[in-house]
Amino acid sequence: MKITKLLKNFRVILLILFLLFALMAIAPNFNTKGVAIKAVELNSSASFAGFENPNPNTMPTKYEAIKSINGKIINNLQDYTQILSSTSLNETLRISTNKREYALINSKDIGLSVSDIASSNLRKGLELAGGTRVLLQPTEKITDNERNDLISVMENRLNVYGLSDLKIKASDDLLGNKYILVEISRATETEVHELIEKQGVFEAKIGNDTVFIGGKKDITFVCRNDGSCSGVRECFTQENEEYCKFEFAISLSEEAANRHATITKDIPLKTTEGGDQVLEKTIDFYLDGKLVDSLNVMSDLKGKVTTQIAISGPGVGQTREEAVNTALANMNKLQTVLITGSLPYKLNIIKIDTISPVLGEAFLKNTLLIFFLSIVGVIFIIFIRYRKIKISGTIMIIMLSEIFITLGVAAFLKQNMDLAAIAGIIAAVGTGVDDQIVIADEISRKESYFNWKDRLKKAFFIIFCAYAATVAAMLPLFKAGAGLLTGFAFITIIGISIGVFVTRPAFGAILEILSEE
Repeated sequence: MKITKLLKNFRVILLILFLLFALMAIAPNFNTKGVAIKAVELNSSASFAGFENPNPNTMPTKYEAIKSINGKIINNLQDYTQILSSTSLNETLRISTNKREYALINSKDIGLSVSDIASSNLRKGLELAGGTRVLLQPTEKITDNERNDLISVMENRLNVYGLSDLKIKASDDLLGNKYILVEISRATETEVHELIEKQGVFEAKIGNDTVFIGGKKDITFVCRNDGSCSGVRECFTQENEEYCKFEFAISLSEEAANRHATITKDIPLKTTEGGDQVLEKTIDFYLDGKLVDSLNVMSDLKGKVTTQIAISGPGVGQTREEAVNTALANMNKLQTVLITGSLPYKLNIIKIDTISPVLGEAFLKNTLLIFFLSIVGVIFIIFIRYRKIKISGTIMIIMLSEIFITLGVAAFLKQNMDLAAIAGIIAAVGTGVDDQIVIADEISRKESYFNWKDRLKKAFFIIFCAYAATVAAMLPLFKAGAGLLTGFAFITIIGISIGVFVTRPAFGAILEILSEE
């Protein structure tokens, strides 16, 4: 009878719904045979075979997974490494994934960065997965917009090198100093120094001739965020796919304009499949010697000294909306590269931390062990305190539910679970147990002159005051330590908010119903 009453209670129903949401967000994956593709190096064998970098927003369990190579089953990362090392160079590799089959020629490095398939959508942070964290500070004062442009350039550069499994974000401290925080999985300290400390060189070439280079010397203006001179101009259907063409204007210096006219005057024209008249040779964009993209040069620019040039390119998708979004993304990437091929500001490395994957795995095991022991200790002490299964058991269930829901929200929001975040969960759970003890004590006080409703009101007044104080204490931590404590503050606030608005009300309702005569 009491179970039926519990299942009809709104606060209990809300708790159950949040538990189901957390289960779907975490999405436990029991089929972990194979290896997940985390990154594809540009212009590598894998890239030419059709492998693509996963979208940064892809959930960990949804990465494309390699299941076999040349008919040999891949169960884990060790199998993948052994099969590749036993395959001769220049031998054809037939790689089967959960999406399709690829054929490519084996080389010293085929350009795939892989890992074991994730067992859930929880994202491991740097301390648990291994990698490198770099805290950077510009040598000169810059605005927030200038820092955002710098981050865009850095993301584009690191993606060119096949390091797409990365996170770059702006960070400030309490004194107002501006930083950039970079986290890269599976990159050594030497590689990070090489990629970040080099400012980079951008070149636009037609054939073997350099037309212009990035930056203010040759490019005086790049139209951006202005519909009159940049945007998607036309879309059409071709071979069951949607194509959209973007176009934006740039302004060249007089020297670069003369160079462009000299190089293009003798190049023949051709007609594209879309009916456009373009030069036979494309204009190719290179960043640090690596090809970024190639675009057509329109026929009306042949041999002309002009400082105004329209850059165009495609976007392809299965639907019109997808094609438009792809075109806009490609346009934004090129605009960023053209604005500055090199990093516009010199950066100082303030702090660099490198953790090996082996050490990260040891951190994870130790963290889980301590986490488990702390939960067991709390449950044991609560049982000694109340000596009632209905109270101590309910506190245990609510505590575990709170942890599970917090993990679900973290997975849904794509929050990395590093040591700071785990510390936040422990802090939130500790606060939650305190609140449940307050509720349990108020409800179980026999000498109280208040009825059930008044007792709960009194308990929740104390809980909300403690909640407000904790949130206020966490807010400065978003800025403290150049943002290195953001994970702790964020997860703590999420955890205690779930407790106050979901699990505490459910706990009060459950105790009230179970205590009825």
